Amino acid sequence: MSEFRFVRMGFGADMVEYQVAWDEQRRVHAARFADEVPDTCLLLEHPAVYTAGRRTAPQERPLDGTPVIDVDRGGKITWHGPGQLVGYPIQKLPRPVDVVAHLRRLEDAMIAVCAEFGIEAARVEGRAGVWVLGDPIEQRTNLGGLSLDFDPRRSSEDEEFDHRLVGPEYAPSNAGQRHEDRKICAMGIRVAKGVTMHGFALNVNPDTSNFDKIIPCGIRDAGVTSLSYELGRQVTMDEVLPVAEKHLQDVLGNAALKPREIEKASA
Repeated sequence: MSEFRFVRMGFGADMVEYQVAWDEQRRVHAARFADEVPDTCLLLEHPAVYTAGRRTAPQERPLDGTPVIDVDRGGKITWHGPGQLVGYPIQKLPRPVDVVAHLRRLEDAMIAVCAEFGIEAARVEGRAGVWVLGDPIEQRTNLGGLSLDFDPRRSSEDEEFDHRLVGPEYAPSNAGQRHEDRKICAMGIRVAKGVTMHGFALNVNPDTSNFDKIIPCGIRDAGVTSLSYELGRQVTMDEVLPVAEKHLQDVLGNAALKPREIEKASA
């Protein structure tokens, strides 16, 4: 077990521009690789920005030409902005590196954060991040005032559906009213030279309509949510920060990191 430290880079009036945080990530990453600093988690809030991971498709970007920063993490396009707790754990992993295990530890930490606030969150098979699960399709009868007289998703393939072309009632930010699966914490990571970069974005109290301009994380049949929406009250960053640090310390700082097991073919 190695030392694990937190650096609060900036929140609220001191929120950190994405490029500044990205440069700091790379600086700390190089220092961690050289064993000049311990495992470090940068915690911060960004001004509004769209970032696109390496797998982002052109049709998932904003239709109105809103600028997008292309980054070197995995995953697809997402939004960062006020009301969102962003964490960049920079941690040295044993070799051979197990990237999936690192991602699962991040998910475990954020599921625990949600649980402490009374929200039942979970993983969804094949989809990174942390989710609040919706009702089964056959039980989605009360749409909270939304009118879905004709649902185009029922007559087309998911990969063809685009909420931006059919009206706000299908927007990702309205997934809770539709009782659908909704992501409360997005994740995208990179491991270079055995050291992690990028990380998670937990929706505390953001304006989730910012996700409506894009296909968030490339997922067309689910939406987004926040701690504040799920609890029906305004949750503050000051409430969440110590809880997030506690569970990140428990899961990342106290983790017994083990190299990925490789099965050898029998002779």
